[in-house]
Amino acid sequence: MTDITRLFTDLVRVETRLYNTVSDRLRAEHGIGLGQFEFLDIIEGRPGCRVLDIVREVGITVGAVSKAVDRLESAGLCVRTAHPDDRRSSVLSLTPEGSRLLAAARPTLRDELAARTAAVPPAELARTAATLATLRTALEEHGRDGA
Repeated sequence: MTDITRLFTDLVRVETRLYNTVSDRLRAEHGIGLGQFEFLDIIEGRPGCRVLDIVREVGITVGAVSKAVDRLESAGLCVRTAHPDDRRSSVLSLTPEGSRLLAAARPTLRDELAARTAAVPPAELARTAATLATLRTALEEHGRDGA
């Protein structure tokens, strides 16, 4: 039987170490951390992206996302425009500089993740990825139930 507490601890420690290492490299080479990279990636991947889309994807508060988007906007990496159907909301899009930075940072992210996971056999990594995808789906569906 799996020790679920140990699994949780290992999962958190792995995530923290990977996150910090990748974020440090992105910051050193591109001037953005992993959180900023993720937001830029989400904005680019969702035409008509709003702050609430990022909130749903990342699972943090509206206030935290809004402040982070403010910083991206101040840095000239994204812009907000009025939502055509909802005057209370804005649509987010990348500026040309934001698109350029994201494109330049993607290979760095992939290279660092590949280097940090190289010791894990590919079949085990694929199994872990599938398991985490299943767990994520279950947690997200559970969260939508309001439970």
